[in-house]
Amino acid sequence: MKRDYYEVLGVSRDAGGDDLKKAYRRLAVKLHPDKNPDDHAAAEARFKELNEAYQVLSDPERRGQYDRFGHAAFEQDGGFGFPGGFDDIIGDLFGDFFGTGRGRGGRARAQRGDDLQYRLTLSFEEAARGCERTLEFARLHTCDACAGSGALPGTAPTACTHCRGTGQIRLQQGFFSIAKTCGYCSGRGSVVKSPCAACGGAGSVQQAQTLNVKVPAGVDTGSRLKLRGEGEAGPGGGSPGDLYVLVDVAAHAIFQREGADVVCEVPISFVDAALGTEVEVPTLDGKAKVKVPAGTQSGQVYRLRGRGIPHLGAYGSGDQLVRIVIETPRKLSKRQRELLEEFARVSGEDVHPRAKSFFDKVKSILE
Repeated sequence: MKRDYYEVLGVSRDAGGDDLKKAYRRLAVKLHPDKNPDDHAAAEARFKELNEAYQVLSDPERRGQYDRFGHAAFEQDGGFGFPGGFDDIIGDLFGDFFGTGRGRGGRARAQRGDDLQYRLTLSFEEAARGCERTLEFARLHTCDACAGSGALPGTAPTACTHCRGTGQIRLQQGFFSIAKTCGYCSGRGSVVKSPCAACGGAGSVQQAQTLNVKVPAGVDTGSRLKLRGEGEAGPGGGSPGDLYVLVDVAAHAIFQREGADVVCEVPISFVDAALGTEVEVPTLDGKAKVKVPAGTQSGQVYRLRGRGIPHLGAYGSGDQLVRIVIETPRKLSKRQRELLEEFARVSGEDVHPRAKSFFDKVKSILE
């Protein structure tokens, strides 16, 4: 007895067209005879069952008949037919999945050109603010002499005799038909007997290219800019590929980046940290003053809102984070040492409350 078509596809009876197609694609790859060489005959049978179920359920009229009468709806035909052939079903569903590269009607399609990559190094400020840069590189252009045909002017390519002008060689394996790119004409469907002198029959030539590109504010190392149609020319008159600009941002002498925030470490003396002060710090937009309260600790951070890097593709900017670093003098004069020792005697343990608290905790743990 035949299995229920919904069971074959593994879908519910109210499954939509997209669900049917997804289920079919998944199972077609899994059950393909080429994927099961150890059980080829059984795989062919399962694959045929899968195609039969999909052709019925993907057709609204046949699906309605099946829902009402089951398999009996098609028994009057003495079996189930595939008017378009398995190759048409696979071609419609998978396109280039199996490397067919064939359009409807069996005509070879023009090939899309290759994509290119360009590595662009920016300064920290250029990446933060955005800039315009000129790129210089080489790429394939359609040959002007032959307009991309590859044939000597006054002549024309002739149809490939191996694939009969389709650009595809069809292979039959049991009930399943599949196509692959013709190796003789490289999928063009035609061959050049009198090649163009300018391009040697390739249809394209290498040329130097200069291109201005606008880099948006906020890019970072790893950002990728896509320039459509600026890649290699497509063979046979196909559309050009794309150019991908990969961004590298050089390190800065003062600033570091954390997302959209800019971090700047500012050293101050321990005297200024104890008494409080006001420091002038650099920003991407110039200078700014930051008030440092008395008793500031090393590592404390003060925020300058909106002074960071613009959010890429969005509104607003990050902040600048001013991280205070307290410097301890390495060398002391005799008078400085005397004053510090006097300060220590006067202050006693009150001068280091955090240290006292820390060592009290350590002592309680060790006891």
